[in-house]
Amino acid sequence: MESATPVIVAIDGPAGTGKSSTSKAVAAQLGLSYLDTGAQYRAITWWMVNNGIDTDDPAAIAAAAGKPEIVSGTDPQAPTITVDGVDVAGPIRTQEVSSKVSAVSAVPEVRARITELQRSIAASAANGVVVEGRDIGTTVLPDADLKIFLTASPEARAARRSGELKGADVHSTREALIKRDAADSSRKTSPLAKADDAVEVDTTELTLAQVIECVVTLVEEKRAGK
Repeated sequence: MESATPVIVAIDGPAGTGKSSTSKAVAAQLGLSYLDTGAQYRAITWWMVNNGIDTDDPAAIAAAAGKPEIVSGTDPQAPTITVDGVDVAGPIRTQEVSSKVSAVSAVPEVRARITELQRSIAASAANGVVVEGRDIGTTVLPDADLKIFLTASPEARAARRSGELKGADVHSTREALIKRDAADSSRKTSPLAKADDAVEVDTTELTLAQVIECVVTLVEEKRAGK
């Protein structure tokens, strides 16, 4: 597809709101690159766990933050992520990594390292990029052309996430999501927050197709006005 004006789109929001599915589909439909920033934080967490770094020790995490080489492939049809040349797309989704990613992500040195990586990827995306995460519109790309903040009720998010996790208990999933929200929203460095100029889209009652259509329309309107 011929790409129009390059556009940088930031999509933020808590877990289970449909960020990844929406971002990938929108990028593919509009001929944009795609970046899953959460995968980068999971990747550095995976590396810490694999290399015996104490993830309860912020100083140890900070000291090691610059060591792993993290490379993100930005094709929305087949996004990839490697650490030191190893494909970690599967391993970073384990429960062990999920339980430790908030603590690792809260360390300022980790955020500085990953934020720098994210900005360089966005800057080099020739046709534009959809970047999804928790602090993209507020911290990583505050000058993004379009900022979208996806929300949904905890119940809807838990149902979606437990569906993804194949038979996980909805109640415990909901509790874990609320705990993750609290950790991400209260951390000192780049907390999960809606940018003042972000468009909020509540996905609770929407199908994925409806959310994608809504975001595509917002991006096309923004591109037409650039």
